[in-house]
Amino acid sequence: MSKDALKIVTIGGGSSYTPELIEGYILRKAELPIKEIWLVDIEAGKNKLEIVGEMAKRQIKAAGLDWEVHLTLDRFNALKDADFVTTQFRVGLLDARVKDERIPLSHGVLGQETNGAGGMFKAFRTIPIIGQIIADMRVQCPDAWLINFTNPAGMVTEAAIKHFGWKKTIGLCNVPIGHRKVAAEKLDIPENELLFKFAGINHFHWHRVWDQAGAERTDELIDLIYGPQQSEDDNHLKNIHSAQFHYEQLKDLELLPCGYHRYYYIEDEMLKHSIEEFEKGETRAQVVKKTEARLFELYKDPALDYKPEELSQRGGTHYSDAACEVIASIQNDKRTDMVVSTANNGTIQDMPYDCVVEVSALITAHGAEPYNWGEFAPAARGLLQGMKAMEETVIRAAVTGSYGAALQAFTINPLVPGGTMAKTLLDELLYAHKEHLPQFADKIAEIEANQPETVTYVDELMKSN
Repeated sequence: MSKDALKIVTIGGGSSYTPELIEGYILRKAELPIKEIWLVDIEAGKNKLEIVGEMAKRQIKAAGLDWEVHLTLDRFNALKDADFVTTQFRVGLLDARVKDERIPLSHGVLGQETNGAGGMFKAFRTIPIIGQIIADMRVQCPDAWLINFTNPAGMVTEAAIKHFGWKKTIGLCNVPIGHRKVAAEKLDIPENELLFKFAGINHFHWHRVWDQAGAERTDELIDLIYGPQQSEDDNHLKNIHSAQFHYEQLKDLELLPCGYHRYYYIEDEMLKHSIEEFEKGETRAQVVKKTEARLFELYKDPALDYKPEELSQRGGTHYSDAACEVIASIQNDKRTDMVVSTANNGTIQDMPYDCVVEVSALITAHGAEPYNWGEFAPAARGLLQGMKAMEETVIRAAVTGSYGAALQAFTINPLVPGGTMAKTLLDELLYAHKEHLPQFADKIAEIEANQPETVTYVDELMKSN
């Protein structure tokens, strides 16, 4: 696409990540003829929107640019004639994440933002809102691109493309960026001189690496990163525990794992660490709340007109920069090599044709052109197909409000115990998040009327937060 005056709208504009987003645009000022940036939030996020919005204006002024920055709570009108819409919102704010983590962990079950019970509930809350945003876009900006980095990014992107029909959607995650940087560092080869092929789904992908001579370096990297001579493995992810992968397992797999595979390959150790954090009142959500409070105090400084280093501690560094690069690559047909969530269309042979996968792709003026991956070996294929079936079921529950589908998803998810525990967790989390789950309203009313022990348990637990 080509346009001389771009309008970019960010839903969740009051996010602590927004300064990185603005920095990314500024770094690409020669590629992005921006005229207007609209930062949109909800009433509950108004204060943060105003703080971060004023900082965005300072960043742009310091760069000597005349871009207009608009702050608003009126999403529908903000979307008028937008060229790109980016999404970085959190339904229920960080307090919802606290519930996602603490309620499962109180039962000795993993609580995590995008994995297990917590990840499924984040999808239940988020997917209907993506549907509402797309409904507004159909009226206000029918030709706009939707660039999503709201978690769980893969499921949200699949819902946007497959269920709400917005084909011009690309999902992003910062995790592959870190894996690329680690590989380049370990091989002592510039990142742009390596070829990476990632394939799987969001937070559940594997990758291979080649050099410019055509030699595959994957096996060597398994040794360099995860081998027995390594004192610690290179977990670049700030938000998850650095438990050691089993070297022999990765050697047999002949693939480099995603950092989040720790929750599945070494589940017991990851769960143990999460429970320890829970018992100390230091779940990731609780830590992030404190980090965000510090960031917004920094953002209030009228002299601050650049992204502070402290933002890298937030856990999502590179997210916003990736969004800026996708926009620049579409705008200029740059064909940048990136890892994105996009329609499979046969890229991974083992996966449904119309599902969304996270894969290496060239980003062109007409969207993502994925690299063909082909088939997975059984050890990866079995896990991946099970996880995709879970995702598809979560999306169906989120869209329809089907309690049966939600329970089915909890049963499929490998990080949630089956049977009574799956139902207990589902009911407790439904009640805890009732304000943001209108599609489940009838079931929640039934829980409140007939399960006083559920209501009491959740209320008491959250009081102790």
